[in-house]
Amino acid sequence: MTRGDVLVSVDNLSKSFTGAEGHELRVLHNISLDLRAGEIVALLGRSGSGKSTLLRTIAGLIAPTTGSVRYRGTELNGANPGTAMVFQTFALMPWLTVQDNVELGLAARGIPPTQRRERALNAIDLIGLDGFESAYPKELSGGMRQRVGFARALVLEPDLLLMDEPFSALDVLTAENLRTELMALWQQDNFPTKAICIVTHNIEEAVLLADRVLVLGANPGHIRAEVPIDLAQPRDRKSTAFATLVDRLYALLTGREPGTAEPEPTEATPTARPLPAASVGGLAGLVEIVYAKGGQADLPEVAADLNFEIDDLLPLVDAAAMLDFLHVAAGDVTLTPTGKEFTTADIQRSKQIFAEQARHRAPLVRTICTALASSAAGNLRAGFFLDLLRRGFSAQDAQHQLDTAIDWGRYAELFDYDTDTDQITADPNAGLHPAVQNESVTASLDTE
Repeated sequence: MTRGDVLVSVDNLSKSFTGAEGHELRVLHNISLDLRAGEIVALLGRSGSGKSTLLRTIAGLIAPTTGSVRYRGTELNGANPGTAMVFQTFALMPWLTVQDNVELGLAARGIPPTQRRERALNAIDLIGLDGFESAYPKELSGGMRQRVGFARALVLEPDLLLMDEPFSALDVLTAENLRTELMALWQQDNFPTKAICIVTHNIEEAVLLADRVLVLGANPGHIRAEVPIDLAQPRDRKSTAFATLVDRLYALLTGREPGTAEPEPTEATPTARPLPAASVGGLAGLVEIVYAKGGQADLPEVAADLNFEIDDLLPLVDAAAMLDFLHVAAGDVTLTPTGKEFTTADIQRSKQIFAEQARHRAPLVRTICTALASSAAGNLRAGFFLDLLRRGFSAQDAQHQLDTAIDWGRYAELFDYDTDTDQITADPNAGLHPAVQNESVTASLDTE
């Protein structure tokens, strides 16, 4: 096989799961891609874009609902024999030594003990852990444990190495060191794999490592753009070309997709415009930072200043934009007049502004306020909203949505929540008045 030959082909793949209420939850939709010998491909996207699910379908660990995955032209009907995976959480067996952990995959393939030992020791030496063969995982640092994960995958000599956010559980310096070493190994003639596919939510990591980046959109996951990275290795983070690519990826991840019509927050249902996973303090802090920068900021610079990745920063950006505190365009954020008033007002006026914006522009908060106003006693079970949210979200995501709404509603003094009784109760000073009946509230939670 020569450089450029297709190793894995994904054709019109979609994947759905059945939610707790029996509703279909589509995770991936109509994805097609080829992974070729001699390249590193990064799958980049926000939380909820199905990156890890896609990686597992490529590995043959999850079967597609529709479409197919082919390895060297043969459609998979089980585990992909040409892949090995490195996980974010190391996934080592704590009762096994380094060498035994590295030999696991070989033993599963029926490789004789003598050959297993030789190949495992070579892999351990390759990733720089020689001398630790008899150590147990608890004796190793996070970086060393991830090296064992790499050795366990590489010892299988896979055509395609799959990596699911392999550096995200490590501290910044350790992650940077491992990235550098991985690229040094990749450029060696004896590197025992032909291609790499890495899932990441770190934009700079994608530009540092990949030959091309596939940007995934969410709800459901789909490929919204392919960005080639035509930069020689090793890459200079400080170069203009590097910064231009980072800016382009930020713009793709924050911008609206062409041809899509996203409802305005004031009109959207809670399922059409979910609440971003952002605390009030977090989004307020971002607004303050933009104000301190003169009312406008470049998102890559903000992320670098705070050492944030996109899963840390973009929910704050989305929340501030939903509440009309910030305007987002092409990877830049600009303070709105409402945002300026919010961040410069005293605490009581700031809370009033937040309450006004959340009540009208945060769909789930608005729905809860409407439901409370139409209830006889001004209170409802939290479970009522969870049941309705599960029509459009998984059970876990529905709980996260409700938790965020309660956090925002409490801060805004719109309503309170009693964990003992599971009751959400309207604040007597919030001025909530009946507007619609519960049937309309139920309808407003349905997916558009």
